Amino acid sequence: MKTRLTEEVFKMRFIDAYGHYEKGRLTCEEAADMLGISVSTFYRKRQNYEENGSSCVLDKRVGRISPNRAADREVQFVTKLFEERYRGFSVKHFYDFAKREHGVERSYNWVKNKLIETRLVKKSSRGGKHRLRRERKPMSGMMIHQDGSKHRWIPALDYDLDLIVTLDDATSKITSCFLVEEEGTFSTFRGIYETIKKEGLFCSLYTDRGSHYFYTPEADGKVDKHQLTQVGRALRQLGIRHIAAYSPQARGRSERMFGTLQDRLPKELALHNITTIEAGNKYIAKVYVPQHNEQFCVKPSCDKNAFTPWISSVALEDILCLEVNRTVQHDNTVRYGGLILQIPKSEYRHHYVKAEVKVHEYFDHQLAIFYGSLCIGKYDENGILKNDNDHEKQPDKDVIVKSNINYESYAYAA
Repeated sequence: MKTRLTEEVFKMRFIDAYGHYEKGRLTCEEAADMLGISVSTFYRKRQNYEENGSSCVLDKRVGRISPNRAADREVQFVTKLFEERYRGFSVKHFYDFAKREHGVERSYNWVKNKLIETRLVKKSSRGGKHRLRRERKPMSGMMIHQDGSKHRWIPALDYDLDLIVTLDDATSKITSCFLVEEEGTFSTFRGIYETIKKEGLFCSLYTDRGSHYFYTPEADGKVDKHQLTQVGRALRQLGIRHIAAYSPQARGRSERMFGTLQDRLPKELALHNITTIEAGNKYIAKVYVPQHNEQFCVKPSCDKNAFTPWISSVALEDILCLEVNRTVQHDNTVRYGGLILQIPKSEYRHHYVKAEVKVHEYFDHQLAIFYGSLCIGKYDENGILKNDNDHEKQPDKDVIVKSNINYESYAYAA
């Protein structure tokens, strides 16, 4: 389901980018950057699309296993050989021995990448620390920034809060802004959800390396792009590229935004005698953000945008949630977070014993169990099965799925 969803999202985004390219609004290089692919790959996909129309398959690898894929035993042989006999060798030196003495036929890059993936060697860094000013993206929706700032945002309270801001790189338009007691996975999901709901699906998300965004094996080191957090999993499912910032200077646009917010927002909240998170979020959404965007937004170099509508048979809230795998017990129950979730009888199967299922936890801590794309149980925050006869009914395909999440009370649920 995730593979089909990713292909569906990419195809939708490609058609949008191709339309801008065909009308001369984007160059090949800008269209390729918008899609996160090389220029040559864009050429090939463009030719395929022009020849076959919207029925073409843009990525023929979807659903197929490469015939050149290495067997697990081959990967284990190479990594074990390096670990037991050639530890301390450079990758090139080891490759010479592996090819000559042990009959390894794979390429040097393949061997190097496998050693890096298993963390037997470190990826070398290139380039210096010199940085140049990064130009804004030409179209809104090509890159979205998200960051949080801890500050005494409500002066009437005797503790600091986190302000979570999501904004567009091309225009500096704030697409989501709210207060929470602590930044985390759910606050990230909320910012992404509100942005997609208001503007549409975007191309990439630029964030810091917080633990809810990325796994970082070594302090201040490179992020692990193979082991995904819940946020990374959801972004991959949505087809959104996740880009990590490696210095505060790299997030200069967000840092300057927070400088403005820290100077203005607390004073306005104090002026209006706001003393609670709920009242603060209502003021931010209804008053502050519209005024801020009107005053501080800039005009992008291209008057079109890269946002695309969210059109899928999968509900957005079932992607932007905590998702964990579980195996059903012999009594048709699933254990999650200290709770025992009883799966009700189903017309689709006699039982679900030993079946692999997924548990979804939503922002308000309500739960659901999915068997593939089928919802087989909904539960409240205490694990009590809801008396919902419709929980096995699935949405029709090719329709816009509207979420029933009410984020008004999010500040307390998070």
